[in-house]
Amino acid sequence: QVQLVESGGGLVQAGDSLRLSCAASGRTASSSAMAWFRQAPGKGREFVAGTTWNGDTASYADSVKGRFTISGDTAKKSIYLQMIGLQPEDTAVYYCASAPNLRAMVMTRNRGGYWGQGTQVTVSS
Repeated sequence: QVQLVESGGGLVQAGDSLRLSCAASGRTASSSAMAWFRQAPGKGREFVAGTTWNGDTASYADSVKGRFTISGDTAKKSIYLQMIGLQPEDTAVYYCASAPNLRAMVMTRNRGGYWGQGTQVTVSS
């Protein structure tokens, strides 16, 4: 099992920034891909950003490209999502995810992978 714990969400105003963190623990050796997804009320869960532990791949949804940056710390087994220029449409529960393969994770919305409990990001106008 892999345990994922997100933190850093909160209530901010449009234009503000937030940094989300996700700490991984447990049997993480086989989970080489890490990503952030989000789900707004009444909508499906969507991919936001993903990376691999070796740092050779990074991917972003078009809606956040240029505003969000994903990074990782292998020693701490943590990933981060730096979000700038937040807008009301970014309001959602943000979930950390882990799986063996990033491409498959994105294409299947992390089907069969691991999930954190989510952290709420609310952006007011």
